[in-house]
Amino acid sequence: MDHDLPVHVAIVGIVDDDPAVRNSLKFLLEIDGFAADVYASADELLTEDGDLSRFRCFVIDQYMPGLSGLDLAAKLRERHVPVPVILITTHPSKALVARATHAGVPIVEKPLLGSALLDKIRELVARPMPPNVS
Repeated sequence: MDHDLPVHVAIVGIVDDDPAVRNSLKFLLEIDGFAADVYASADELLTEDGDLSRFRCFVIDQYMPGLSGLDLAAKLRERHVPVPVILITTHPSKALVARATHAGVPIVEKPLLGSALLDKIRELVARPMPPNVS
């Protein structure tokens, strides 16, 4: 992970248990001018030594071993990490959509075709960051 990036490069955190998805998303984001750090699980992200507020956005898979994507988003909020989250999943149920909406977490459905994910990332990164309330 390269943390000596110019200040203007937005870093996106990707959390997905599928290595092919992680690597593909990292490649896609880097081609689009972002930096990306990848994690195989919620636990891997939560035990990160660095300051998680360095990220401008997280892209998190809903269905992973251990914590789900929405549970990870809740843990990040509990830790006062003021970084927006995008949930990626296949065929979200109405209950999941309702929970995500209530939590303020947008969902982008897999397969990740077209520009929906990049468009949502660009939208969230363009917003001012809320203060980190510790």
